Amino acid sequence: MPPNWDSLGMEFTALLQLDRPPVAITFVDKVPEGVERFTGSSPAGCSFWRLAADGRVFYTVPSDHYNCAIGSHTHKFPLPADMAKAAEQTFAMLFQLEYVRPEEIPQIPQLRTTPAAVVYAPLRLTPVAPSVVLFQCPAASAMLLHEAATHAGSGGMLPILGRPTCMALPAALEKGTVVSLGCTGNRIYTGLPDADLYFAVPGADLERVARSLVVVSTANAELARYARGRLVQLSAN
Repeated sequence: MPPNWDSLGMEFTALLQLDRPPVAITFVDKVPEGVERFTGSSPAGCSFWRLAADGRVFYTVPSDHYNCAIGSHTHKFPLPADMAKAAEQTFAMLFQLEYVRPEEIPQIPQLRTTPAAVVYAPLRLTPVAPSVVLFQCPAASAMLLHEAATHAGSGGMLPILGRPTCMALPAALEKGTVVSLGCTGNRIYTGLPDADLYFAVPGADLERVARSLVVVSTANAELARYARGRLVQLSAN
């Protein structure tokens, strides 16, 4: 029986007390039928995360990502010659700032194959099984999700990730659930609050992580009562 994405979306949002819904991201090998195509332009692929969190269901094609040199790299989208020149200028700026070193570029995770399209949607509304589900969390909710992923056996193979934020997607597909602190560009393009960070959970692990989240949420509620009682008891002595 296929997962109930609507139920999973509501469960995660409630247990983690999320302000923004989990976003389903699916890499597909053909353009999906019955899904709206993105129109317009975007400064970065992560901008599409914000649109999906706002409730939109749509897909992009490789050319929609060309404005973002690093996002095109992580998604394995080959750039046309004119865009490749602009990308070289972007990387040159990053190297000049010493924000990224040239030898780091080959180490940035990439998708294994180039998708024909990418589908974005709130998890509750996803029309296809997600490749990765992206969570935007404050620290307390991130703690619960990290414990749930560990309990479910998803993740823990990589340290906390930083820039570029979009590498969290291929990293999750390869290594399981990953945590990302984001990066300056992502925080500007998505409006990510200063106190929030990201979790990327492989779609294949999502149901296991959801079951584990119920366990760890219940356990944490009991542990919180226990800790508060001890605090009162020991503070009075």
